[in-house]
Amino acid sequence: MKDHLVKATAEGVRIYAAVTTDLVNEAIRRHDCHAVAAAALGRTMTGALLLAANLKNQEALTVTFDGHGPLGRVTADATPEGFVRGYVGNPHVDLPQNAQGKIDVGGGVGTDGTVTVTRFTGLRNPVTGSAPLTDGEIADDLTKYLYVSEQTPSSVGLGVLIGHAGDQLACIGAGGFILQPLPDVSDEVLDRLEANLRAVKSVSRMVDEGYDAKGIIAAVLKGFDIHYLTQTELAFRCHCSKQRVSEILLSLGEKDLKSLVEDGHAEACCPFCGERYQFTGEELQAIYDHAMADRRDAQG
Repeated sequence: MKDHLVKATAEGVRIYAAVTTDLVNEAIRRHDCHAVAAAALGRTMTGALLLAANLKNQEALTVTFDGHGPLGRVTADATPEGFVRGYVGNPHVDLPQNAQGKIDVGGGVGTDGTVTVTRFTGLRNPVTGSAPLTDGEIADDLTKYLYVSEQTPSSVGLGVLIGHAGDQLACIGAGGFILQPLPDVSDEVLDRLEANLRAVKSVSRMVDEGYDAKGIIAAVLKGFDIHYLTQTELAFRCHCSKQRVSEILLSLGEKDLKSLVEDGHAEACCPFCGERYQFTGEELQAIYDHAMADRRDAQG
């Protein structure tokens, strides 16, 4: 089952659900994540994709959890076209299981901080909102963010089930949903939703058992008349490139550029995907010459 996201409506509510197992495994591979980091990053990337599903094409958003826990910052970028990338500050954190016998994502993320969502909508300045963290477990924090910062009552469910493929750590089921009542929803519908949410299995368990995104929606909206809308394929994709890194190097000061030229070699690593870009002495000299020429032209 390829990773995908489905949108649907039903009797005064809308819901987006996603299966993200493969892209979480790609993040684990790229960042060499241990279990706590894999679960935290996987939930954050899934949540970012669900939030981005409400954007227009060519827009994007960034979700950042900064709870001052041992994982450091957990960040994900996502687009409505279904692309996501993400990273965690300290991917090798190991913690004991929490009181429920599960991976301690909240202990890894921490609770002394905020969740921040920045939307890039094509306007001159991006739109940023934030909310204090509740438990660092990602889903409840996004639920609180949507209510506090965007005044949108929601229920967010996220799950990442971690196991092993041979001797390698692996995600064996990941996904999530965002459920939002529309303004004209009735109290009777809200009562049915609350009963369903109390009874539904965890998202990661549903994915592990073979549920697709439509199956997750059907479970959450059991007994509802569901109207399925669009389906979007999802993938871990970074837009870094050697050209983009070159442009960053061009913006460095003359002293820093000259130092790189004297070293005769430079390596840059993208924090989002782990891709490494090598620059030879000749390439660095060309970047230095280009930068100096641009600055002379700017000075007249």
